[in-house]
Amino acid sequence: MFHRVLPVFLVLGASLGMSVDHDAAAADAFNPRWNLTDLYPAVGDWQADVAKADAQIAAFAGCRGHLGDNVRRFRQCLDLRADLNKRYDRLALYAGETHAEDTGATTGLELVQKAEVLGSRLEEGTSFFRAEILAIGAKKIGTFLAADKTLKQYRQPLDNLLRAAPHTLDAKGEALIANFGLTGNTAQSVYSILSNADMPWPKVTLSDGKEVTLDQSGYTRYRAVGNRDDRKKVFDAFWGKWHEFERTFGVTFYEQLKKDSVDAKVRNYPDSITRALDANKIPVAVYNTLIEQTNANLPTLHRYFRLRAKMLGLTEMRYYDIYPPLISGEATYPIEQGITLMQDAVKPLGAAYGAALAKGVASRWMDVYPRPRKLSGAHMAGDAYDVHPFILLNYNNDYEAVSTLAHEWGHGMHTWLANAAQPYATAGYPIFTAEIASTTNESLLLAHMLAISRSDDERLLYLGSALEGLRGTFFRQAMFAEFERDVHARVDKGEALTGEGLTRIYGDILRRYHGDKEGIVRIDEVYATEWAYIPHFYNAFYVFQYATSIAAGSLFADAILKGEPGARERYLDVLKAGSSAYPYELVKAAGVDLATPAPYQAVVLRMNRIMDEIEAIQARRAR
Repeated sequence: MFHRVLPVFLVLGASLGMSVDHDAAAADAFNPRWNLTDLYPAVGDWQADVAKADAQIAAFAGCRGHLGDNVRRFRQCLDLRADLNKRYDRLALYAGETHAEDTGATTGLELVQKAEVLGSRLEEGTSFFRAEILAIGAKKIGTFLAADKTLKQYRQPLDNLLRAAPHTLDAKGEALIANFGLTGNTAQSVYSILSNADMPWPKVTLSDGKEVTLDQSGYTRYRAVGNRDDRKKVFDAFWGKWHEFERTFGVTFYEQLKKDSVDAKVRNYPDSITRALDANKIPVAVYNTLIEQTNANLPTLHRYFRLRAKMLGLTEMRYYDIYPPLISGEATYPIEQGITLMQDAVKPLGAAYGAALAKGVASRWMDVYPRPRKLSGAHMAGDAYDVHPFILLNYNNDYEAVSTLAHEWGHGMHTWLANAAQPYATAGYPIFTAEIASTTNESLLLAHMLAISRSDDERLLYLGSALEGLRGTFFRQAMFAEFERDVHARVDKGEALTGEGLTRIYGDILRRYHGDKEGIVRIDEVYATEWAYIPHFYNAFYVFQYATSIAAGSLFADAILKGEPGARERYLDVLKAGSSAYPYELVKAAGVDLATPAPYQAVVLRMNRIMDEIEAIQARRAR
């Protein structure tokens, strides 16, 4: 999962505090800890850079009222602003990743808080910029761009600002909004600390007599155990604990929803979804088409659940039966092997891509294994433009860990390629294209694993994993997106929402997607508290991009693997483009229009083909 550094988001179902056994000799050959000194040698150096940022904020104040004086002054102010933002990105990344190493340590938390305060000063100190750009106007800015070719790097960001004229306040209004920026992450911060560090996790005793703690990593690990009674025990205890905090999480999420609604009104948008998508000029039609297509194709998801029940030997599927692997196996993939598999899988992307990936792996760009109080999940932080991306994993040696490895390095390579091809002003990229890079890597990994598989059992393992990936990344994220659209719309209309109300709304959608009414997957009431567990909801209208991206990524990967002329180049050009074009238009120009049903229908077709192959293997075995 890609993320901007502050705030930090988690990958669902990843680990926290789970120890993994790995060979000591292998650890000597491969250092599994990232090297944050690539950012700053010590905290003192970070603090010194904060002082430089403050000096730049003060210097930028001299641009107030003078941006449009002449082309020279215009360029100086834009260059200063870009350098200031670049410095802040690096400071924030160091703070966020130091905190991620140990969410219970005071040092990292203080750095995050100091970075947030600095970010508020930055927002306040530069808040006049948007209004002044609009006051200068497109015509005069056009003459500046024509007169000074070095300003070309700012053309796209300036266009993005100019088109936002109807949603921009005057300088006083923008300054007022910036002053409130310091409080903007309150709900998310409370969620993050409670769900990662302070939650009183339950313990259960499994059928083998082992007592386990069901923190987030424990839940991820034990929800897939083979003993069905144990799975039910895990689900009942874990979701029962979240249910105990339903009221608290309801308050935090409702506060976030209200903030998003107020932001939309202040910015003169008709609703929260339009405001969120317009930041990157993504048509609302993309969001609505995704949800329409997933609902139209729920029979394919239900087919998967019926196949899963058959393969697991179940007469009735329950919600706690959706995670056990379709094929049980004891295969493990130590990190060195996982890296080799990933590198072999991405060879179709070319030698240059492979060489850059190898350099990153060897240069301590990632933190591999779980530790107590380490941030759960997996993410890539790519905001340090002059350094390199940083990748956090909680690697546990199974095949899913290999898939996550490939996913996060897809983000890492996207950052590396964009930074190499673009100036800072257009190197960053939105989530809409970010998740295409990660899901394309996952598709390439699956193709590689199927190519080297030596038995039907291996093929079933990888095919089953792919099915679960499509369920989790396409249908599940679309389900989340539908929930988000619903609750945001309610709050936009002035409705109040409690934790109980959120559980009821989520439960209705959850049951529809899983065919509870039709008897396909039965879902207990307490499990509908799952909405409270999803950290992505604190970043409005984020999750739908996983689903759109797996649609686009699947098409790109298929074209590359088929050797279609120009397919690899078109895909890599999307990655190299950063934010030099609007993301929907960029992907559409590469051949994938995500506002139409076709990409989503292709994902559904792929899912049905995988099930066809699994059923063919089963039929051969039955003969």
